Formats: sequence, C-alpha cells, structure tokens
Amino acid sequence: MGSFLVCYGSSEGQTAKVADRVAARLRERGHEATAVDAGALETDYSLAEFDAVVVGSSIHVGTHQASVRSFVAANADALAALATAFFQVSLSSASEDPEREAEAARYVEEFLAETGYEPDRIAKFGGALRYSKYGFLKRLLMKRIARDATGDTDTSRDYEYTDWDEVEAFADDFAAFVEGRLATEPAATD
Repeated sequence: MGSFLVCYGSSEGQTAKVADRVAARLRERGHEATAVDAGALETDYSLAEFDAVVVGSSIHVGTHQASVRSFVAANADALAALATAFFQVSLSSASEDPEREAEAARYVEEFLAETGYEPDRIAKFGGALRYSKYGFLKRLLMKRIARDATGDTDTSRDYEYTDWDEVEAFADDFAAFVEGRLATEPAATD
C-alpha cells in the first residue's frame, strides 16, 4: 500500500480534526498516513518518502493559512510529481446559500492560481465556530460573519459544521485514485 502525508494549517483546530480523520481513514484502507501541521515542518522537509500528499487549509477572513502557502511554495516541484489532494475548511462551505458556495469555490480557485498548485482531487468542507477559543474582538467579528453565513450567533457555545461522511468519502476517493496509480506504476528494481 501507499504512504501518505496529510499536511494542514489550522487556527482553532477544526482543520486539524479533518486532517486527522483523513489520515485515519487512509490507515483503515491499509495505507501509512501521517498528519502534520504545516507550521511545524522544516522548510526543507522532504516528500521523497511519500507516494501521495493531502494538503488542507482553513480559511480565515478570506485567506488560507500562511504555513500552507509556504509549504506548497517550498515543495512545488515535489507536489507536481506526486498524487495530491487539497481540502479547504470554511464557514462558506457550511452554507447552502449559492453565494456562499461560490465564495468557497473562489477561495480555492484563488489559492490554486496564486500558488500554481494543481491537485488531483479537491474538497470543500464546512468548518466550525469555536467561540470558546476566540478572544473578545475575534468573537465579535466571527459573530458578525456567522450572522450571514450560518445564523449561529450564540457565543456561549461552539458549533461544528463538518460533514464527516463527506470527509471520509473524500479520503476514500483519493485513496482509490492513488491505489490505481500505484498499481499501474512499474515495480522498482534493484
């Protein structure tokens, strides 16, 4: 089976939870999978030992995590040679409003255009409102954003919008893609 790196950037932890679930699902399928925070990686981190890479980032105030941008930029050539997938976690993806869905899609398009990254699979997942983890000003800002995005403005509790079945389906689809790719590659010779 294959070896996967799941590299992510997260602020309040929802994207880390998604990355962990993706890695767990890949392991259930018999693969080796390691989830790593992009901010914790050395800039010269080698991807040579991996057959595939999943990159995930949350959106905050319309931008992806800086650590994920840096990871993609530093590893552009290696990512281009590997099977890759990208997932984004945002409140925009939690909404069924076509305008919000278009906004989530635009975030992905802008990230890919700016970085030149061309993943084989892309997914957008609803995120979470972690009012309990926000400071006063961020709580006010997120409440204002939530009013339009989800309507969940009770700051005395947290909200989670991630569809875990969708996350597992994404992991299964990418794993099947990589499995097919590995099955057609010529075997290494000594």
